[in-house]
Amino acid sequence: MARRPLPRVLSTGSAQFARSRDLARDRFARSRELARTASDSASDVLHPLITITRGLRRLAAAGRRRWAGTPKDRRGALLFMVASVILVVALVPYGPLLAVITLMAAAAWQGRDRKPAAPEGPDESQSERLRSLYEALVPYFCAADDPAPLYTHGGEWQKAFPEYEFDGAGRVSSLLVRYPAYFTDGEAQARARIEHLLTTKSGRGREYHFDWDEEGNELTVTVLAPLPTDIAAQRFVTAPGETVLGFTDPSGTQRTLPLTHGEEQRDVPPVVWRTGIRSTEPHLLVMGQPGSGTSSLLRSIALQALQYGDVVIVEGGSTGEYACLTGRDGVLAVECGLAGAIASMEWAATETERRLIAVNRARQAGNPPPDDTKRPLWVLLDRPTVFTHLAAAGDRKDPQSLLQVPLRHGRAANVTVVVAEQWDAMDALSDPVRQHTRARVVLGPATAQQLESVLGAPPHTTPVADVPPGRGYARLGVGPVHRLQVPATPDPYDDATSDAHRQAVLDLLPERTTPVEATPTANLEKAEPEPEPVPAEAAVAETS
Repeated sequence: MARRPLPRVLSTGSAQFARSRDLARDRFARSRELARTASDSASDVLHPLITITRGLRRLAAAGRRRWAGTPKDRRGALLFMVASVILVVALVPYGPLLAVITLMAAAAWQGRDRKPAAPEGPDESQSERLRSLYEALVPYFCAADDPAPLYTHGGEWQKAFPEYEFDGAGRVSSLLVRYPAYFTDGEAQARARIEHLLTTKSGRGREYHFDWDEEGNELTVTVLAPLPTDIAAQRFVTAPGETVLGFTDPSGTQRTLPLTHGEEQRDVPPVVWRTGIRSTEPHLLVMGQPGSGTSSLLRSIALQALQYGDVVIVEGGSTGEYACLTGRDGVLAVECGLAGAIASMEWAATETERRLIAVNRARQAGNPPPDDTKRPLWVLLDRPTVFTHLAAAGDRKDPQSLLQVPLRHGRAANVTVVVAEQWDAMDALSDPVRQHTRARVVLGPATAQQLESVLGAPPHTTPVADVPPGRGYARLGVGPVHRLQVPATPDPYDDATSDAHRQAVLDLLPERTTPVEATPTANLEKAEPEPEPVPAEAAVAETS
């Protein structure tokens, strides 16, 4: 049977659509350029009028200040003098015309742009700094067989650095670097050498963002402003299933959250982690050094999770970082011992299996999932490797081995696992934790190798050695690496906590429903198994 040719509209429709899209883009670009040209022409034509209007406004403001500063007993004499001057000007031939010309000249003089003219080029110290950067890049951007090298010893740095900016201290804040096309900008090691050199020569102690343009053979170096560290814990405007890990640069996300800082309101770009059934990164791994803010991040996550779900907390450090959550509504358990940790993990695995069975039965019957499976369950573990050593010493079960079911099937059962660990115990993490925690956060000082080993990709900024608590990097799945600043969520029972941050955390805590003296594992009771469905049999009616 011969094939019928496809309709012509199917073969040419995409090309026509592409041509129409390009034509519309060109028209928009031309209209935007025309509007910009018209605006510049109008500003040039109306510049004298704008200057005179600004000068009249300044003269009027000066007159009001002079009138307000004149004592009340002298205002009559001042009015009489002004009236006399106006009368004399009106009687003199061509007096009103001369007065208007004089007023316009004074307004033009007062309305002139008083800003000092910006220097056209860098000063001597700035030129010397740029020249030293140029000379340092010569060994990396120069080849012996290049007939017209861009980088040579004693060459012109103006061609290599067409754009540059300096801060108030005279250090480079922004720089555009052009490099030859034969430079291996596709290799990570070659990039790292250039980034390290520019960081060292431009000034240490700052974070630099490197934007490589391989097509144009250009590198844009920008000094990043420090992230805000004064944002306290609060209710964030998020939907169910969204958790705010912290805040990042405005260029990292197109979303902003309205935040309250004292009496001020401001919008800050967040790093939002989405969990639930449709999440691609259902579990989180947090790495950091002691004092880097990993416990603060877990407290922030717990306070946000308690709005819509239940929380089970297992603390391996035994420092009482989560004592404020004990007995609260929605907090099923806060365990610090090995026996309680094993019991909590066993219950979490059993609860995950129960939810899977209940959801499966509901789907087979064509019914919606039960309500008790829709409420999110969060399992937060702070330093679980401590229990690994204790379990090995006491010949008991490792709590990490019980995480395999919640990690593997947690997304379908609406169970989320968050693990926080320190660098010295990273090798003790189990394979399920490494494989199923696709959302990663690194807090505190870390080397580039450590960041890449945890996040899976190097950041586009240079890590610094001295960072505030809660400062680090985050990567959700295969997405980009974001700078991160965790909101201040300290332990409210700690004496070193400020009153403002302590009150902010206390305001977010749920009501206390269980006495502290009660056994924490009392809430972790196994649900009674549902009876197996019994097939219905036909009943025969008996007749008397």
